[in-house]
Amino acid sequence: SSFPAIVLRYTLTNHGEQTLRGRIFARSEIPVLIHSRERPEYPGCIGTEAGLHSGAGVSFTPQLHPVLIEDPSWREDIPFEDFESGSHGGWVSEGSAFGEKPRHVDDIASYQGDLNAQGDYLVNSHNTRQGEDVGAGDRHTGTLTSPEFLVERNFIHFRIGGGQHPGRTCLNLVVGGEVVASASGRNANAMTAKIIDVRKFQGRRARLVVVDQESGPWGNIGVDDLVFSDRPPEPIDPTVLPDYGSFCVACSEQSAWLDFPNEEDPLNVQPEDKELVRVGCDFELAPGERRTIPLLVSWHFPNLQIPGLPGQQRWYAEKWDWASEVMDELIERLDELTESTLRWRDTWYDSSLPYWLLDRSFIPISTLATSTCHRFRDGRYWLWEGIGCCAGTCTHVWGYAQGIGRLFPEIERDLRERIDFGMAFHDDTGAIDYRAEFARHVAHDGQCGCILRAYREHLMSADDAYLRRVWPRVRKAMEYMIGEDTNGDGLLEGAQYNTLDAAWYGPMAWLSSLYLAAAAASAEMAERMGDDAFAAHCRSLVQRGSTAAVEQLYDGEFFIHRPDPQHPEANSTNAGCHIDQVFGQAWAHQVGLGRVLPAAETRSALASLWKYNFAPDVGVYRDWMKTIQGGRWYAVPGDAGLLMCTFPKGGAERATGKGQSAWAAMYMNECMTGFEYQVAAHMVWEGLVEEGLAITRAIHDRYSPRLRNPFNEIECSDHYGRALAGYGVFLAACGWHYDGPAGRVAIAPRLHADAFRAAFTAARGWGTLGQERAHLSGGDVVQRHWIEVRHGDLRLRELEVQVPQAAQEWQGMVEVRVVAPDGNERVVAAIATQAQGSYRIQLGQSLTLAAGEVLRATARWTQA
Repeated sequence: SSFPAIVLRYTLTNHGEQTLRGRIFARSEIPVLIHSRERPEYPGCIGTEAGLHSGAGVSFTPQLHPVLIEDPSWREDIPFEDFESGSHGGWVSEGSAFGEKPRHVDDIASYQGDLNAQGDYLVNSHNTRQGEDVGAGDRHTGTLTSPEFLVERNFIHFRIGGGQHPGRTCLNLVVGGEVVASASGRNANAMTAKIIDVRKFQGRRARLVVVDQESGPWGNIGVDDLVFSDRPPEPIDPTVLPDYGSFCVACSEQSAWLDFPNEEDPLNVQPEDKELVRVGCDFELAPGERRTIPLLVSWHFPNLQIPGLPGQQRWYAEKWDWASEVMDELIERLDELTESTLRWRDTWYDSSLPYWLLDRSFIPISTLATSTCHRFRDGRYWLWEGIGCCAGTCTHVWGYAQGIGRLFPEIERDLRERIDFGMAFHDDTGAIDYRAEFARHVAHDGQCGCILRAYREHLMSADDAYLRRVWPRVRKAMEYMIGEDTNGDGLLEGAQYNTLDAAWYGPMAWLSSLYLAAAAASAEMAERMGDDAFAAHCRSLVQRGSTAAVEQLYDGEFFIHRPDPQHPEANSTNAGCHIDQVFGQAWAHQVGLGRVLPAAETRSALASLWKYNFAPDVGVYRDWMKTIQGGRWYAVPGDAGLLMCTFPKGGAERATGKGQSAWAAMYMNECMTGFEYQVAAHMVWEGLVEEGLAITRAIHDRYSPRLRNPFNEIECSDHYGRALAGYGVFLAACGWHYDGPAGRVAIAPRLHADAFRAAFTAARGWGTLGQERAHLSGGDVVQRHWIEVRHGDLRLRELEVQVPQAAQEWQGMVEVRVVAPDGNERVVAAIATQAQGSYRIQLGQSLTLAAGEVLRATARWTQA
């Protein structure tokens, strides 16, 4: 994970009776400047060259050429159309996409963001004029054709955005009735500057046609600021382009070889070259022989292009200058890195949990290796919601994710300190801007989530140094939320902006339960910081809110939303059964906070979600639901999934709102894995194990490689961050709690409790733990536990386990030993206390288990 590199390990086994000879190789194209060298605005100024790498390898690096600038005696620009008149003028609109006039920037749907218009008006074919949702807005098609003009300048300058569908969402130049040039967007709403070279059409008559003939995703086009000019493309510095960099492929085997298609001049690289080189090795396998051959790939593309954050470079640019340097270090450390990687793989799968569950709960972690996630040169982590989608490490989407905080806790600690309680924090109010520099206002679910994550990051620390640094601001953030609870009853009633992209009004268990969970976490942190008065205040708030939630929002089966009649424009779930209705209690389980909502009502709500929202075939529900239209097909007909909101008791007609936020009602028809995972994990925590696993298995089957890319769980974009909630299902199945500063570990397996084994992660190490139960012939019950550290270390002071059902009223005795890597054992003093089915083993003194050491605790219950 420290290297911008991939090792492809091919394991070959000869199952035959004769010696097998062959070769294995990788083919590489030219990835350096792969997009920029073909862009018309950079004519002839950049290319790529290849060089031999030490051993059997080849590296690709940029080749830069001078940029020619034309004679400065250009004629005056001719503004052609900026649409600032508010009308199409002489342009002719056909179809429904472009309407009767240009769009005003204030009328554009908020989710499109800043379109980079040059004034107040622009052409935009994402037609939501009649209140259409996202999908319907893209389904409109049509053309917008300009008046005829005389080509009397060298270039046409313009801004363009929208879908990257050449020929279907585009700006066409038509000369003599034929399309002679065309430009498309790049699947981005923000328009960028482009140029069409029209020098060879000087003196001819022409028209411009804005085309939208695509009705699917990104079926829209935006155009603005058309100018005829002699100004050529601006000179560029290729070293700042996003695809500027270097790339290297190699094989470290002794029998490695290189093969260039151009044998006469193998290092002469042309832009049109596709298969440039093969890197591989020959092998010979005797009968029964097994051999692993690594092929190595490294890259170094230092520049990032994130709109709104110009000039960023990737973290690895600080450490290496070229991909060849990455390759050198990779080869030098290959054995070490391979061993540690395979050690984790083997630890993860050394488990009694179902293999499919291990796969599905861990696969979303691969999102960290995609361009959803970035680390800047200054060390800052920065996350899209999904690839290229919704900027700013937003507090609400990533508030669902459990994977990063448990596997790479240092990343989440940095995000809390540097972003949420750093650059996004308002010292005067305690408000947290939910997208840092990209959206300067609070998302209420995200604000509560930041408080809860601050507590999780403390638990995943080795000591309390982190909490001491962030606590003053965490407390202030909680005070902000308390200020939103204007009547102090523990429920939020006012405007509550949230992850469904609009402000909702009126009390609802979803956001209020998150508020109560944040209060419970704040109470825990306050006590640890010696702030007993604030802790008491937060705990009293949890008690009031828990009571109020049942009295005001529980309908006998599940928790509902009571929308504010003063805001008919807002979306709501009102009487609906909403997927996140008890999300706060789910979070409380993840970090061991106990109850923030009563057990009976919470379990009834979860059972209702299973009864009303789990669809063995979501297509049947979508066909039946006519009141709420739209919704993206993340689960298609034939797929099973947990729907966002159903209305078994009516109310769907009241859910859509009357204003601009009405489009967000479509979310209620969707199945999105991050939401599904949080419910599945919560069900497992609450004892609805089969239901929780069934929901998780439905996701796993939806993302079967027979149907889709299993590594790409999609929501608003590819490799979506919310899907990292899947790791929470694993934690629930283990019943895992960890408190690093206190040195406390607790497990309560929900599956295979009599013979359980699974991986664990801690503040400074990871390993495997297990539990076995045996009922002896004399009636005694023995339960054995072990914790084996396989990497780093684990500080331990207390181990809490569950008492076997048969021994709930019996007296237990415990013996604790530590086994060293050489097999030597030492007894550790310990005492145990038993209450309410829990067996707490407290060590006489804190100990630190090093890699290779195993703690073994044997508890024995004898019938009195």
